[in-house]
Amino acid sequence: MRVEETPVPGVYVVTPRAHRDPRGDFFEGMRADLLEEATGEPFVPRQINYSSSRRNTLRGLHGVTVPPGQAKYVTCVRGAFRDIVVDLRLGSPTFGRCHVTELDAESGRSVLVPEGVGHGFLTHADDTCICYVLSSTYVPGTQIDIDPLDRELALPWGFTRRPLMSEKDARAPSLAQARSAGLLARWDEVRAPLAGGPSAPREET
Repeated sequence: MRVEETPVPGVYVVTPRAHRDPRGDFFEGMRADLLEEATGEPFVPRQINYSSSRRNTLRGLHGVTVPPGQAKYVTCVRGAFRDIVVDLRLGSPTFGRCHVTELDAESGRSVLVPEGVGHGFLTHADDTCICYVLSSTYVPGTQIDIDPLDRELALPWGFTRRPLMSEKDARAPSLAQARSAGLLARWDEVRAPLAGGPSAPREET
């Protein structure tokens, strides 16, 4: 599989190498050892969540306070969606910047989202199913929600009509409000030991 760091430090796109034959295909969806080698810190799964959504559903931006913090490994199980991560780490050289990845079930591509980085997505197909492998279990009261339509962020969702959103997401505070409320992590709290800028892609078979 190919593990490649994005322009947002600590955010990685993982592209598996599929083995196909007349029966179908096979690929490795996640390799904890390769993720640790790329990021410099272990990724230990503690909880796995799934969500299913109709076409043009927007979920996010979501994160978890530090502590406890939470990294996530996001994969499309069915359908397709536009995945967007936003650097919310105060003091980060890319604070407020985003990275966009198109994820679909056919490619098996995944995104590793580190602690302190916000995450959201817009679905492209009905019954799109997303899998989240999480580094920590759910702790009530630690969730961070930021308005995905915040004009300051101006995220490139690409929708042509207003998306379906939960009431919670639609009423979420702006990035500036979340920052003023002290909800955001500091870069020096969550920065991975070997992170700090885009690295060359790593290819494994």
